[in-house]
Amino acid sequence: MESYREWSVMPEAQVNGITVHYDERGAGEPLLLVMGLGAQMLAWQDGFVDGLVQRGFRVIRFDNRDVGLSTKMSGEVSGTFSLALSNLLRRPIDAPYQLTDMADDAIGLLDHLNIDAAHVVGASMGGMISQTMAIHHSSRVKSLCSIMSNTGDRKNGGISVKIVPKLRAVSETTRENAVDQGVELARLISGRRFDPVEARAQGEILVERSYYPEGTDRQLAAINAGPDRTAGLARLTMPTLVIHGLEDPLVKHSGGIATANAVPGSRLLMFPDMGHDMPRNRWVEMVDGIAANAARATAPLPNTVAPEPDLQISG
Repeated sequence: MESYREWSVMPEAQVNGITVHYDERGAGEPLLLVMGLGAQMLAWQDGFVDGLVQRGFRVIRFDNRDVGLSTKMSGEVSGTFSLALSNLLRRPIDAPYQLTDMADDAIGLLDHLNIDAAHVVGASMGGMISQTMAIHHSSRVKSLCSIMSNTGDRKNGGISVKIVPKLRAVSETTRENAVDQGVELARLISGRRFDPVEARAQGEILVERSYYPEGTDRQLAAINAGPDRTAGLARLTMPTLVIHGLEDPLVKHSGGIATANAVPGSRLLMFPDMGHDMPRNRWVEMVDGIAANAARATAPLPNTVAPEPDLQISG
């Protein structure tokens, strides 16, 4: 994990009417990493980022609006548990901003960096933002990788009913208990490879850097207010890789399958020991898959209509 000195001097960009904090490493093809709900850009851990740099990418990660060091927004919404329950029950949600606004933030960062188009990799909510970027700004996305996400169709990739009551126990946090609650949340949604020692070490740095739970609630409202992206995904032509864990209780793996089914020519990579996390033992396979998918951007996709996704379940 980064030291205080490293993350306290990250550059910032004025984009889409807000300030976005970001960093970048490496040279070569630009690759934008988009993180998920309430997660700061440091959740893209060093080893994973370095793996992409070693594959020849210029890797850019950033704090979404309402998290980390980027601009904090305004607007009252229900608490995290209530929003999660509304999503499960498919109730309508009012949100202060939309996933399209967050996608425009990311496009604005590319503009700031003078990048015409980038490979885009998003995790969880970041996958939803990345899909939205690909749908509404297709010329800016060379290749797409959607990790542990869904299409927003409300039928696939929902929360496991079994963990909803447990989410309530960890949804109320203070700065004093935020690390403990974060570890318990990670334990609840991660796969069998969960490492509580690593989760605590990471959590301590993240809470020191920024503690702002209100932003998580507004981001969750944006997710729940988002439309079904299936029809838009069906129009995509860029190479697409979908990664999901078979043990994911927060966004069930049906969300990954639905995403891959929606995008013509997509590839689906699933891990039996992955939950709603990115286990360290799978980083090499993920990086290899992302690099291989990006390489497909140099060759045209087959001229087919809604083919079956290329499915791989890694042992």
